[in-house]
Amino acid sequence: MTDDCDRDPPLTYYATTPPPRPVARTSSALGPPASATGDARPARPRRLRALLGPAAAATALILLYVLLPGPESGLPAEGRITLVVFAAAVAAWTCTRWDDAFVALTAALSLTLIGVLQSDDLFGALGGEVIWLLIAAFVLAAGLTQAGVPARIAVLLLARARTVRGLVHLLTLALVVSALLVPATSGRAALALPVFLALAKALPERERVIRALSLVIPTVILLSAVATLTGAGAHLITVEVLRAATGTGIGFGAWLLAGLPLAVVSSHLAAELVLLLMTRRADRRIRLDDIGAAELAASVPGQTAPGLDKRGKLSLAITAVVVLAWCTQDLHGVQPAVVALIGALAVAAPRIGMVSLGAALRTVPWSLLIFMSATAVLGAALLDSGAAGWLTAAALGGLATDGDSALVFLIVVVLISVAAHLVLQSRSARSSVLIPLLVPAAGVLGLNPAAIAFASTAAAGFCHTLPSSAKPVAMFADLGETPGFERRDLLRLSIFLAPLLAALVTAFAWFVWPYLGFPLR
Repeated sequence: MTDDCDRDPPLTYYATTPPPRPVARTSSALGPPASATGDARPARPRRLRALLGPAAAATALILLYVLLPGPESGLPAEGRITLVVFAAAVAAWTCTRWDDAFVALTAALSLTLIGVLQSDDLFGALGGEVIWLLIAAFVLAAGLTQAGVPARIAVLLLARARTVRGLVHLLTLALVVSALLVPATSGRAALALPVFLALAKALPERERVIRALSLVIPTVILLSAVATLTGAGAHLITVEVLRAATGTGIGFGAWLLAGLPLAVVSSHLAAELVLLLMTRRADRRIRLDDIGAAELAASVPGQTAPGLDKRGKLSLAITAVVVLAWCTQDLHGVQPAVVALIGALAVAAPRIGMVSLGAALRTVPWSLLIFMSATAVLGAALLDSGAAGWLTAAALGGLATDGDSALVFLIVVVLISVAAHLVLQSRSARSSVLIPLLVPAAGVLGLNPAAIAFASTAAAGFCHTLPSSAKPVAMFADLGETPGFERRDLLRLSIFLAPLLAALVTAFAWFVWPYLGFPLR
């Protein structure tokens, strides 16, 4: 939304009173031209202010380079340069509105030109397995969307609701399931928006309930992304950094086994929290028997019936086979990216497919892929140059490696990851900054790098404080005539949800995940 001062003047102004034409003035007794007086003087301070920021940033980076120790203190020359470039990238992500992919690619290219990275490292990342996995996942999602599978599943679930509380938790279940079908939180939010509008239309004169639903949907979308490896680009960055540092990453099945329970528990607790904060007891007990599946299906664009047609069933079956193959990689040995490509080709096959390959590829967020590749290269540079190891040793070298220190370190990691969205709005950028530093830190303390990286990535899924903190939140923040949540609702939710999620992630990392393949030691 824009302020009144940013809007154009009303058209009637020009119809009744034409704007006065500027009067030409010359350098005479009347004084100098207007451009030489009041109009020209503010331009110079504005130019000075525009130059002051870059000059201060350059000075700070030069000072950082001078203050950093040399090889005699354990920091190689390449590590010193990498830290400076990395600090510049973090500052640009934090303090400017520059595109995240532009910043990451510029930083990676700078390290390549300086000689810290090889050109093969930069270009090889663009063709890596993770990139192809995500491309194929988006093609699969395009086929599912074209067949109307996500919306139809949501309609089928929501039609079974009998009370508002039941509606909210069925909607939560549908959104958790959508994390298994559609990669990227913004794509899931786009699919959920017409479902929400249909619900708002079916619930007239129940504004508190509608406002609660408008906050439940983006909240659950963000929290349930941890269920799968493809749920967010940050997950793939975490896996790539882990693979570069330790030689092994986290497979789709292992991520699903550990992430899905947290996604289910945190999503339903967050939905219940929204209900308690934004509705009254009478609202939560309202009967919804009059809402039918057919009416809801007709209200969602592209849906004509509550059930799945042949194309929807076929696309869902293909996706189920792909997910099953991902989870059983140890049995057949086929890489996840290859499995995903097979499924993508099946979805886009002529005559039997749901969508053409060209149309599906247009849904791929290429900027995100470039950003992921560049940040993965930056993370590898931090590790390979020795910068991350030196920084970790300097910060944690004096800590003991007993159980108390491990728990304290875990809590600190979770709290920093939860609060990181206040500085870095991009979820992928948060993982790009945190994971390369946490992996060697875990090694210093004798902890499992995969467990610490997974806990940090799960906690970094919290980004609910401001509408600008995440795209799904921003999409539901301004809905025009449809009642939606307000900024104060979001702030009130974040006050309770942030400590709740931090406690959940800490509890899962300490008590649950060790039995699901992620021991802390």
